[in-house]
Amino acid sequence: MIICFRRMGQLFEADHVKKKVFVTGAAGFIGSNLVDRLLGDHEVVGLDNLVTGSEAFLDDALKNPNFKLIRADVLDPEALKAAMAGSQFVYHLCANADVRFGPDQPGKDLQQNTIATFNVLEAMRANDIKKIVFSSTGSIYGEATVIPTPEDAPFPIQTSLYGASKLACEGMIAAYCESFDFQAWIFRFVSILGERYTHGHVFDFYKRLIEDPSQLTVLGDGHQRKSYLYIQDCINAIFCAVSRADDRVNIFNLGTDEFVEVRDSIGWITEHLGLHPVIHFGTEQRGWIGDNPFIFLDTKKIRALGWRSELTIKQGIIQTLDYLQKNQSLLTRKV
Repeated sequence: MIICFRRMGQLFEADHVKKKVFVTGAAGFIGSNLVDRLLGDHEVVGLDNLVTGSEAFLDDALKNPNFKLIRADVLDPEALKAAMAGSQFVYHLCANADVRFGPDQPGKDLQQNTIATFNVLEAMRANDIKKIVFSSTGSIYGEATVIPTPEDAPFPIQTSLYGASKLACEGMIAAYCESFDFQAWIFRFVSILGERYTHGHVFDFYKRLIEDPSQLTVLGDGHQRKSYLYIQDCINAIFCAVSRADDRVNIFNLGTDEFVEVRDSIGWITEHLGLHPVIHFGTEQRGWIGDNPFIFLDTKKIRALGWRSELTIKQGIIQTLDYLQKNQSLLTRKV
């Protein structure tokens, strides 16, 4: 029997039997936070090639005898199959998440997202593992015509190679569920914020303001409307859905029930830092190809299971800033 309960304001998955869980992208932002939470109840094997992930994010996990880190790439099918052996549940989080630079390297999203996911599914099949959690994205809705956007919204034309590659992953996962009796939980995220955050608008703005506190250049007109979610709220939602949703393919939007303009974020960031820079805005609605000007997901489905976000977008942004201020070495990290 699996139940969800709260401990110190966070939602944990509890089980009478400890499982061996496999996590791809274990040294990444979301993956490392997930590993820490899973280790409360499970044995965890993490896989990461450490190209964009950081082993330092796993410092606490590596001290735990129930954790093992395997340095390998999901694009190496044989290494992946060997690493996954003996596991009972897969959290597939590794991906290329640089939406903005997709057109510069069109094959990167295909390889690191779609082909990587195929390799994960095949490794699961080889090891007789039937359950997978997959980190998808709200970007698959393109420039949605229904706002807030529900899980069953019609798909418009894809606007980013990243979103298209993730939608292909979702299709493959669903097909494996039908063909090989897998069960999947697919989560379409808004942008995630919080501790160990290493890319995104808060990171970019903070880095630029550290370099030059007198001015800030913004891609786009600043009226782009976005929703964001704090990392621990994201993990709470995942655990809640895994423990309470039992369809063959379970698809959930994850986000807060609010959105903000980029200009709002800039105001909170500069106020928190005590800065008064000159802001140089662009003239376009989009900062780059694939930068959807309005992203706001309908989260009634996950909230119907009893989940609620504990931090507002503003609180998540401030918490992220506090973390970056204490960990400024991330700003000069080479990837």
